Amino acid sequence: MSRVAQAFANGKAFIPFITAGDPSLPITEQLVIEMAGNGADLIEIGIPFSDPVAEGLVIQRADERALAGGVTTDKIFAMVASIRKVCDVPLAFMTYANPVFSYGSERFLENCQAVGVDALIVPDLPFEEKAELQPYCSRYGVDLISLIAPTSQARIRMIAGEAQGFVYCVSSLGVTGVRQEITTDVGEMVRLVKEVKDIPCAIGFGISAPEQAAAMAKVADGVIVGSAIVKIVEEYGENCIPHVVDYVKTMKKALE
Repeated sequence: MSRVAQAFANGKAFIPFITAGDPSLPITEQLVIEMAGNGADLIEIGIPFSDPVAEGLVIQRADERALAGGVTTDKIFAMVASIRKVCDVPLAFMTYANPVFSYGSERFLENCQAVGVDALIVPDLPFEEKAELQPYCSRYGVDLISLIAPTSQARIRMIAGEAQGFVYCVSSLGVTGVRQEITTDVGEMVRLVKEVKDIPCAIGFGISAPEQAAAMAKVADGVIVGSAIVKIVEEYGENCIPHVVDYVKTMKKALE
C-alpha cells in the first residue's frame, strides 16, 4: 500500500497544509514532525511562489515571508530529506506549474522520489494539460493529485477516471481562505467521483472550524485545512509549534 493510501486507511484523514519556510525552514521541519505525531494523516507542504493564483491573502503573505527569508526549492528538498530520517508521514508538495517547469520537470520529480515526497498538487495545471507532468510523476512514483471544483460538473467523471492517490475536492469557488460556511453540495461531487473510481476524496478550501470538518467528513474521506493553520503560524511566528499542534489535535478529534 502506498503512503498516500495509508493516509486514508484508518478512518477519516486530516490533512494540514503549511508553507515551507514560514517562519523558517527549521520551524517548518519541526511542524511537520509534530503534526505527524499528533494526528495529521498526510501533510501538504506549500512551495512558496511569487504569484500563487489559487491562494487567498493569508497564504500569499506566507509565501512572501518565506521567499523574503531566502527559501528555495533545493532547500525545501533538503528539509524533506531531513524529515524523512525521523518521520514517514505521507507528504504532498503543493506548488504551481511555473516553479516545477523552471526547476526542470524531470529533475523536480526525480528529487521528489529521492527525498520521499509521495504526491504533487498543482492547482494551475488543468486536467487537459497534465501530460506535461504525468509521465515524470509515473516514472518516479509520485501521485499527481487531481482537483475538482463545483464548476467541474461534466468533467468530474473524466477527471476521476484518471485520478491517482486521492481526489482534491475544492469546496468553494474562488481562492483559499477561511469561510464561515461551506454551501457547495460536496456530497454530490464525491458521489460523482466514486461512481467512476473507488478513490479517496478529500475536501479543501475554506474549512477552519471543527464543526465544519466534522460535517465535511460525513461526506468525504478526508479534510484539508490550510489558511487556518497558516494564520496561526503568522500570529505566533517562531513560537507557533504548540499552537499548531493543539489545533491539529482538535481537528483530528472532530473527524473521529
